[in-house]
Amino acid sequence: MTTRREKLEAMLAADPADQMLRYMLAMELDKEDAHDRSLELFGGLMSDNTPHVPAFLMAGQTLARLGRTEEARTTYEAGIAQAKLQGNEHAAGEMGQFLLEL
Repeated sequence: MTTRREKLEAMLAADPADQMLRYMLAMELDKEDAHDRSLELFGGLMSDNTPHVPAFLMAGQTLARLGRTEEARTTYEAGIAQAKLQGNEHAAGEMGQFLLEL
């Protein structure tokens, strides 16, 4: 039986630039405790020409869970700035709240 991760990887092989597939794979890897690979995918999403704002939030949460507080702080701060640039005040506010809770 094919796992969800394997299905996502197969779809991503056909369209490697698809942000949503990359995001979903990063989330699946995080669930599987493959945190380094998950964070690598989130990092790519955050570095895209149009950064994927939800990746900042999820990477920050992953880093915070792993006790990597300063990296989480930096990720949230960058995410807040990017969210504001993209006009996503809701995401900026959400990351701001997580930043305060660190």
